[in-house]
Amino acid sequence: MIMPKECIPGGGVQNALREAGFDYENCLVNLSNSVLKNFGAEATANTLPIADAYLAKGYRNVVVILLDALGLSALETHLDQEGFFRSHLKHRYSSVYPPTTVAATVSFLSGLYPNEHGWLGWDMYFPELDKNVTVFWNQEQLAEKEDARPAIDQAGKNPIWTPDSLQEVKKAADFDVASTHLPYTNIIEKINAAHGDACAYAAMPYLDPYPDTLDKVLERVKTLCHEPGKKFIYSYWNEPDATMHRSGTTSDETHEMLVSIEKKVKEAVSTLSDTLVFITADHGHIDSRNLCILEAPEVMNCLVRMPSIEPRTLNFFVRAECIEGFPELFRRKFGKDFLLLTKEEVLTGKLFGPGQDREGLRDRIGDFVALAISNASIFTTHYAAQKTTGVHAGLTAEEAGIPLIVVET
Repeated sequence: MIMPKECIPGGGVQNALREAGFDYENCLVNLSNSVLKNFGAEATANTLPIADAYLAKGYRNVVVILLDALGLSALETHLDQEGFFRSHLKHRYSSVYPPTTVAATVSFLSGLYPNEHGWLGWDMYFPELDKNVTVFWNQEQLAEKEDARPAIDQAGKNPIWTPDSLQEVKKAADFDVASTHLPYTNIIEKINAAHGDACAYAAMPYLDPYPDTLDKVLERVKTLCHEPGKKFIYSYWNEPDATMHRSGTTSDETHEMLVSIEKKVKEAVSTLSDTLVFITADHGHIDSRNLCILEAPEVMNCLVRMPSIEPRTLNFFVRAECIEGFPELFRRKFGKDFLLLTKEEVLTGKLFGPGQDREGLRDRIGDFVALAISNASIFTTHYAAQKTTGVHAGLTAEEAGIPLIVVET
């Protein structure tokens, strides 16, 4: 559901979040804190009551399988109501804002809201380096060459942008920028440091032993579950997100991917015993109508640096002489698709969560933040705008809503 624009004015930031389906007392952070509390680690936010009830049953193994972008919308579009996932759907809850992998997975892994941990989106401004950094890759934000020009398709009508239009990728620093300047303790470390009778493990491509396929992720889950002792296992896989970014939310490729994932997870879970499995997502997806900020020179001329965070939640650092007129200029160009908030509206309205703002947060978010309220996205290069179909990180119900699928073995 695209958010009706009339829902925004007058109600404030929290009303806008609620209208889109975001609920900071019924979200991924609360599930994480249920797990932390169950295993004797400190909870930093309220827990999720339905998860508490299942955890109280005392299963030897507790497993979280987080499938990137397995939102409620995708689940209900592609999978049978009587199938494994939907027949075990026990609860509907929400992602955090912005609903994107960086913010949401770090929220689950840390048990903190985005305003507390500070990891807001794919690209972030780090004042410590005065750079926009792609946080998971530790690279400088992709940028287009100043003299880049597209080719034209065979019909002679449509521009075709290629990777050659992009500047050379540069490493952001000789150290990991995000983990250095925005460190946090993850759920695995917290549970193991609680010195209880349980151990915690990870099964994901980015942590040892680095399983690089879904089959390997699930095989590690099975191996750990069959070992003696009480344990928590966090597992993650980057689909169907990657497929939806390429082909969209309703494509045959996305359908086949979701059917395959459901089958593989069902087969893996069926081999387990004395195990509680939570299957969930970090965010949902929506098909996008793509724009490029470079096509708005009147906006670009006001900026100190390129926008960052995400194409559906963008920050703007604005030149001092343009501050007063920028809101009206932006609204004339993008107002039907984006809600523009000032820095103070973002912070006082608790857009990124109800917790205590991380030190330095206000220095990273710019003078204004734009939130997508339609299916539009604003990319910083033509190439990214051309190649991306499915998107997330905006203020719509499709992006907010995620499932809590529960399997007891």
